[in-house]
Amino acid sequence: MSNRKSRKRLWMGLGIAAVVGAVALLVTGGLKDNVVFFLTPSELEAKGADVYDQPLRLGGQVKPGTVDWDAEASELEFVLRDDSSQVRVHSDGAPPSMFQAGIGVVVEGHYSRDGVFRSDRVMVKHSNEYSAPKEGEHPQEAYRTLIEKNGQ
Repeated sequence: MSNRKSRKRLWMGLGIAAVVGAVALLVTGGLKDNVVFFLTPSELEAKGADVYDQPLRLGGQVKPGTVDWDAEASELEFVLRDDSSQVRVHSDGAPPSMFQAGIGVVVEGHYSRDGVFRSDRVMVKHSNEYSAPKEGEHPQEAYRTLIEKNGQ
């Protein structure tokens, strides 16, 4: 009877291992297809052809003087930069309301072989510092000071 119990335990252990392995394979396989990397322009440049046409997130600062917004065509182009590299970004759709030159943004999309990052989503990075408007001050004043801080 001891032999029978050990065979039963062996089969049960193999069954559990098979189920755990199948679940692990599904999870890792599914994650591999859905992982979105966060890169800076320098990291994107370093990866080169390895990241062409893959879903990516790219973060950096909008280079002043490079923003081109065509409201009729609903197309936005700008250069995203970090300390040592820059990447041209093309996006279809209206930019977020706080979008401006000099501000930090994160774009989602893919890096194409022509060296342009094709974005389908632009997200503005904003400060976590909040201060309520002072007595008698209008919220528009806060935006004006934000623009002045960014050198525009």
